[in-house]
Amino acid sequence: MTTESPTLKTWLTKLDTQHHKKMDFTLDRVRAVAQKLEIHFDCPIIIVGGTNGKGSTCAFLESIYSQAGFKVATHTKPHLLHFSERARFNQLCASDEALIAAFERVEAARLTTLPLVTLTYHEFTLLGILSWFMSCSPDVVILEVGLGGRLDAVNIIDADVSIVTSVDLDHMEYLGYNREDIGWEKAHIFRAAKPAICADPLPPKRLQAYATSIGADLWLFGRDFNYSGDKQQWNWTGRGARRNAMAYPGLRGANQLLNASAALAAIEALKSRLPVMQSAVRTGLLQVQLPGRFQVLPGQPSIILDVAHNPHAASVLAVNLDNMGYFPFTWAIFGAMADKDIAQIIDKLKDRIDHWLLTDLPLPRAATAQQLQEQLFKLGIIPAKNRVIECCSSPAHALARARQLAAQTDRIVVFGSFYTVGGALESQTVQ
Repeated sequence: MTTESPTLKTWLTKLDTQHHKKMDFTLDRVRAVAQKLEIHFDCPIIIVGGTNGKGSTCAFLESIYSQAGFKVATHTKPHLLHFSERARFNQLCASDEALIAAFERVEAARLTTLPLVTLTYHEFTLLGILSWFMSCSPDVVILEVGLGGRLDAVNIIDADVSIVTSVDLDHMEYLGYNREDIGWEKAHIFRAAKPAICADPLPPKRLQAYATSIGADLWLFGRDFNYSGDKQQWNWTGRGARRNAMAYPGLRGANQLLNASAALAAIEALKSRLPVMQSAVRTGLLQVQLPGRFQVLPGQPSIILDVAHNPHAASVLAVNLDNMGYFPFTWAIFGAMADKDIAQIIDKLKDRIDHWLLTDLPLPRAATAQQLQEQLFKLGIIPAKNRVIECCSSPAHALARARQLAAQTDRIVVFGSFYTVGGALESQTVQ
């Protein structure tokens, strides 16, 4: 699923095994190497965390600030096809050569850090991307949190504005088993006396309490900013500001106005340093692009790509499918990580899906297609005269099978993991 140069691929393979843990939630090691690298920025930094909606919110910010003429550095994760998608400057992905040079700088700094430390894949690549961003001299830096907030490596950076897009149940073994505990973890990207934006319509009390305890300037959806709209256009209202008569964003989906509203709140909070005209907002919203977020591919049958990989995202996907109109049959291509709440993901979508093509994914922590099938059976979803359930070896295999079986008037929805969507998308690009 990658097209990296041999040298970059060697680096990424090495980084995947360098540290004794895939995830190691401490900040002292990565902070020590960051200090050696003298990581710092003389421009505003926006950090975006949350359960779902992080990538979309980053995309809105990137698109609008770019339209306003600013030099924008954006780090998001994970990627769909190529690692360089994680590092963009002026909406262009970093070259393999730039990434390799940045990784070499990180390794040199790591080897001179005493006591000697190792870094996880996420920690090392984050430092490399930040090092490359420094060389680009950006006007604004946008960073997406990987998991949680308190102990995610991105949290070594102090944000000028922090956004928590949503809080729901995911990665519970690391973050807690209820929204209150998870919200507290995510709130740690907030900073004292700095705007702290929460776009969740039901913000956890512990998130609000943490923001208050550190003296953050908490912006709550419904209190400090909001949106309204009709079938033709929508409006945004913030603290003493309004943006009216805007066309709907280029990203599809029921929650995109919420994500766009969070982005506009951040833009409003930074307006004294990064002024943005309404024309840039309008164009940025219209032209924003983000593969794999309710992305509908051209042609027939309709193919919908959505990285929904937890119950909350699956619920949003269900609403989005309902809003598409009538299709005789819906075919699902579903692959997921074994540590996800697979039963709940299926339950949110089972009434919208007629046929299931379950796929293996190319990494150890993925559930097998056979395991996914067992979950379907436990929920009473079994093969029948009017229901196909098949196991496939890869997303590409599943998509080819769906094309064989589906009528031109049907739709195919690919979901469950970035790897599921990435594998299907790659098979489309090589046709």
